Amino acid sequence: MIEKPLTPADVEFVSSLHGDDPTSFVVLMQPRGKQDILLRAIDDVALGEFDDAVREGAETAGAQAELPAERALSHTLDALRARGAEAIGQVVEKHPIDLLKSVVEQTKADEVIVLTTPHFVEEFFHRDWASRARHKVGVPVLKLFSHTADDQSQDSGES
Repeated sequence: MIEKPLTPADVEFVSSLHGDDPTSFVVLMQPRGKQDILLRAIDDVALGEFDDAVREGAETAGAQAELPAERALSHTLDALRARGAEAIGQVVEKHPIDLLKSVVEQTKADEVIVLTTPHFVEEFFHRDWASRARHKVGVPVLKLFSHTADDQSQDSGES
């Protein structure tokens, strides 16, 4: 489960979690919409990203969010396939945990990976996707924090 396209570092990390074993991914993409603006602002302040906290997000909910989310999902699936993994996915607007449970049951998944940015308020109250999924899906849930473009420039020595 993701909320934005995977960075190259994210793709490399998740595709290497099981060594050389063949892997397949069912990616559920749920972009964060306008309903989460306050929570995102609090998270930005907690991370010291004050400029991000005061700007209005470019993300939108509903049909307007669908096209960018579809592109982000397509980018992610292509990147996973380029690393040799099988990958399918869909954009999810409603009931992501229920859909996740259904996908786990249908595919007989070994584990769930929730790759997200930090969401301090939700995590504190255990309302984040990983915490909610752990109580519902019946398989191990691995929670990972996604890389940002800033992380990658630091990793590669760029400024």
